[in-house]
Amino acid sequence: MEYRQLGRSGLRVSALTLGTMTFGGLGKFRDVGDTEVTDAKRQVDIALDAGVNLIDTADVYSDGRSEEIVGEVMKGRRDRALIATKARFTMGEGPNDAGLSRHHLIEACHASLRRLQTDHIDLYQVHQWDGQTPIEETLGALEHLVSSGKVRYVGCSNFAGWQVMKALGIADRTGLPRFVSQQVYLSLQERSAEYDIVPSALDQGLGLLIWSPLAGGFLSGKYRRGRPVPEGARQTTTWGEPPIYDEDKLYETIEVLVEIAEARAVSPAQVALAWLLAHPGVSTVIIGARTDEQLVDNLAAANLQLSADEQERLERVSRMPLIYPYWHQRNAANDRLSAADLSLIGPYFSDGPDQAQP
Repeated sequence: MEYRQLGRSGLRVSALTLGTMTFGGLGKFRDVGDTEVTDAKRQVDIALDAGVNLIDTADVYSDGRSEEIVGEVMKGRRDRALIATKARFTMGEGPNDAGLSRHHLIEACHASLRRLQTDHIDLYQVHQWDGQTPIEETLGALEHLVSSGKVRYVGCSNFAGWQVMKALGIADRTGLPRFVSQQVYLSLQERSAEYDIVPSALDQGLGLLIWSPLAGGFLSGKYRRGRPVPEGARQTTTWGEPPIYDEDKLYETIEVLVEIAEARAVSPAQVALAWLLAHPGVSTVIIGARTDEQLVDNLAAANLQLSADEQERLERVSRMPLIYPYWHQRNAANDRLSAADLSLIGPYFSDGPDQAQP
């Protein structure tokens, strides 16, 4: 297992992280998985033995049950893994039981510590933007949690590029805690995080944790054009993420994925994960599985390195259009682009001569 720096922090995390949204199976999360303590312990054993050193959960997963299971299975071996959790979503019926207010974040952290049966959280992430709470208040609450020893590092999740830049700017100006990471959705199925989120992370030194790297199972190879959806698959439930905007493009991507996998004698899932592991800015890719077999297969991606030709084939078939102002920068500003700029624009230079400047 490779260990990577989490952004510019001193923390080193395994290239693959064990995700636990499948733990618990309560409410809407039953559509994702219903792993309970015995099976969860076995999956954690498999992950730890493979070198995984980060377990990711959230208070909202199965209304706290996922955190409870993580706490139970890590009892007596807390030092073997870092634990990351998240807060923001509704955890009660009161008007202050959601959001990123000082009140909710501190209460949520205390509740997570109890469920996790630990005295500290290694990476505490604000789970989503809260446009009605001043970011200074949120960062102040995180400062309190860090200074009290309950949280060691802080990150965000699902922020837009401008939102994370606003938070970092205020943190730098006020001396409040700076996010070390952002957890985001990125996969061969949908790459819009590359427009602003990835470049801002590269520019500002945030590590990227990638969730749902197999697009809810679409990139596992079991979904093929013209074939019925497998019985019991997540896509037969009411779970609506990730949304599919271009089905033809998705199936074209899956065909290339399967071709590469068959030539390598590996699973399509491993190829999709390996593509992400080679992506600029990615610190770790979060994998979760309903079965031990799925988990073992996904973990094998840590040892798969795609060739430049394979990377290029996947890049081209899944590529997004270069929207404004990026097509203009490609044409008119390509003499002074940074590494962050090139993470998005660079691959488009192979498309041929620059177009005329508008």
